[in-house]
Amino acid sequence: MGQTITEKIFSQHVGREVYAGEIVRSPIDMVIGNDITTPISIHAFEASGATKLANPDGFCIVLDHFIPAKDIASANQARISRDFAKKYNMKHFFDEKDMGIEHALLPEKGLVVPGDVIIGADSHTCTHGALGAFSTGMGSTDLAFAMITGGNWFKVPESIKVVFSGKPRPYVSGKDLILEVIRLIGVDGALYQTLEFTGSTIEHLSMDDRFSLCNMAIEAGAKSGIVAHDAITEAFLADKTLARSAKIHYSDPDAKYVRILEIDVANLEPVIAYPFLPSKGHSISQAATDRIKIDQSFIGSCTNGRLSDLKVAAEILEGKKVHPDVRLIVTPGTQRILREANKAGYIDIIVDAGGVVSNPTCGACLGGYMGILGDNEVAVSTTNRNFVGRMGSRSSKVYLANSAVAAASAIAGYIVDPSKA
Repeated sequence: MGQTITEKIFSQHVGREVYAGEIVRSPIDMVIGNDITTPISIHAFEASGATKLANPDGFCIVLDHFIPAKDIASANQARISRDFAKKYNMKHFFDEKDMGIEHALLPEKGLVVPGDVIIGADSHTCTHGALGAFSTGMGSTDLAFAMITGGNWFKVPESIKVVFSGKPRPYVSGKDLILEVIRLIGVDGALYQTLEFTGSTIEHLSMDDRFSLCNMAIEAGAKSGIVAHDAITEAFLADKTLARSAKIHYSDPDAKYVRILEIDVANLEPVIAYPFLPSKGHSISQAATDRIKIDQSFIGSCTNGRLSDLKVAAEILEGKKVHPDVRLIVTPGTQRILREANKAGYIDIIVDAGGVVSNPTCGACLGGYMGILGDNEVAVSTTNRNFVGRMGSRSSKVYLANSAVAAASAIAGYIVDPSKA
């Protein structure tokens, strides 16, 4: 019987053929922690009596949520991870000296590899499926178990095959494709399943687009998102020293799927998710008609803080000014992205337009710092969630969009179509 790419990844790790629905104990190639969740894992690790990491080279801590520390509590929280990393002489520990948002930084460092099994105590760990890996979020104690044993238990997920066809229009990105998927199937439409993204459209998507696509699989309830390895993946990895050898897998023609979802993207407009769910998608034409006034425009996060996001923002902002009533906040995903954007002139354009550029951080996305919304404020944001109070006050509202929409809207003062701005 044919297998999906996800079933093949687990089969390779377990050492026998496995299929959806089976519960397996699998080795894990990379365990990812951050400054919010890792201290809980460290406490569980130490409480167990463990004295060494099962796979030191397969454990990474990235301080990215509240770093540089926003207050005393976050400073003390970060110190727990710093002390642990020093005690165990961790090879893969990243803080202010080489910082980045974890799901942008690890692919950049070659630490997540095609064919890997990856877990992280962050729901958007599914981002790394863009490289043809099985990658999913777990709890902090699950991480501790993996730190101690080198593996964990998994129920091999069923797969939904998403077939995208057609070439995307200008200013339509991977963010719009995943928002359209979530609009169609809902926030619980793929519970504990893998969203396998396929079709002719994939060849038109950059790795940045693919990362966005897989990043928000969790917003449909999915266990993971995945895109098969191809020439674009190979080009992305070409200049990186990979932590392990890549293990390339492809789904068989007769693989079993619980559902096949076909989407023609040729006429798809940018999609705007209205408050308070990522599934409340509307076309940019509808949003422009609704003339939604904004107080803040945010470009960044693990979903859209990559170089292409800063590039399209700079192209739209060049020679223009941010609306007097709007705050434009831009957060590059990593220091390397920031440096490359600076060399390309994007940072000067953003600042000249009236935007502010922050350090790489998850702070604004989760309503922690670096862009919190006040009472009744409205934001258009390239982040991944727009729940009640997600970015600040419970009376604030967040509209999810791509980076081109966010940049054009920052100029207009309300949500607009970048192709008509």
